[in-house]
Amino acid sequence: MRAVVMDRFGGPDVLRVQEVPDPVPGPGQVLVAVEYAGITFVETQVRAGRGPAAGQRPALPRIPGNGVGGRIVAVGPQADPALVGITVVTTTGGEGGYAELAVARAQDVIPVPAGVALREAVALLADGRTAVLLHRRAEVRAGEWVLVEAAGGGVGSLLVQLAAGSGAKVIGAARGAGKRDLIASLGAVAFADYSLPGWEREVAELAGGGVDLVFDGVGGQVGAQGMLAVRPGGRASVYGMASGSWTDPPGHVRVIPSGGVPGPAEIRAAAEEALALAAAGRLRPIIGQTYPLAEAARAHRAIEERTTTGKTLLIP
Repeated sequence: MRAVVMDRFGGPDVLRVQEVPDPVPGPGQVLVAVEYAGITFVETQVRAGRGPAAGQRPALPRIPGNGVGGRIVAVGPQADPALVGITVVTTTGGEGGYAELAVARAQDVIPVPAGVALREAVALLADGRTAVLLHRRAEVRAGEWVLVEAAGGGVGSLLVQLAAGSGAKVIGAARGAGKRDLIASLGAVAFADYSLPGWEREVAELAGGGVDLVFDGVGGQVGAQGMLAVRPGGRASVYGMASGSWTDPPGHVRVIPSGGVPGPAEIRAAAEEALALAAAGRLRPIIGQTYPLAEAARAHRAIEERTTTGKTLLIP
């Protein structure tokens, strides 16, 4: 089969398509014919050797990719043969997704619900479960002001929809005015361009002295500025470091506990909830761009250069 292989850490060009042996499902595993593979920002950081888990680098060579969608074409011992032929989305356990075939644990596969396209289901697998967990832990309430950073991105665009669906007044922040209309279509009442000086003051003024909650997936200078837009006693959900560094919230902001690393059951339930919301028409993933498998390096480069919108998918 064809797969994207990296044998060293570095820039996007370390991702190269090669012919490799077909994987064979082991006990309790299934083999998926991949139609779409999701790309996360964290995967670009891991590829570069600077992932969020400092000092932890995966063994090389490896096939990146942690989320795929497609049809189950074979099962290993101790896996239910009735799974063959079912279209699913699934985690691959951390790697192996950027390929024509991928192995996953049978217990991780989630059948794609009726009314949800496979590409949308793949877009929701990682980002959807993340957004659902973050929204749940933040306890978003009707009527409060919520600032979502990177609101045009994969997770951010879903957080805008979830918060607005809970009755919150959402301000979506992104770099450049080009994402204004998209963010408004997701339910945000206002847009903030954090490439402009003083954007955080405008946000605080619009919210009558500060927002009640900020979702910070950017970190760095943007994250620090976002914290200044939070009212005294407001809260912050700090979940990402797209800038390369985490935000250190100031004393007037209450940090929402992460709740620790979610277990497999909680992760699966959150993914299933995201898919159910999509099937009900209450959550819409934004798929801004797709790339063929051979252009995985180009896809990573576009994500790092902040030229993408919403979710980026690979098509083997």
